[in-house]
Amino acid sequence: MLISTAYAQDAAAGGATGLIMQFAPLILIFVVFYFLLIRPQQKKMKEHREMLGQLKRGDRVVTAGGIVGKITSVKEGSDEIEAEIAPNVRVTLVRGTISSVIKPQAAND
Repeated sequence: MLISTAYAQDAAAGGATGLIMQFAPLILIFVVFYFLLIRPQQKKMKEHREMLGQLKRGDRVVTAGGIVGKITSVKEGSDEIEAEIAPNVRVTLVRGTISSVIKPQAAND
């Protein structure tokens, strides 16, 4: 006979080691996702919350819609701020819609 007989492995022979080896790739994928995706996103969200908490009168901000304005009034007990987007044009904005604060550029001498 040219074909040899194949025998099935006993289920108890693998035991806990076989189970761990089956889940090892899933655990490794989760660890990689955590360090490459989840952790940096949480850090970015924390920095954004801190930036929103430090808003003050006179800051130039950019909203999520792309509107650039200068803060004229900050209401401490509320999520609303007032910004001037053009001369004599003031709008009320929600803090969460502010995407960034524009830092003043130093004069190049």
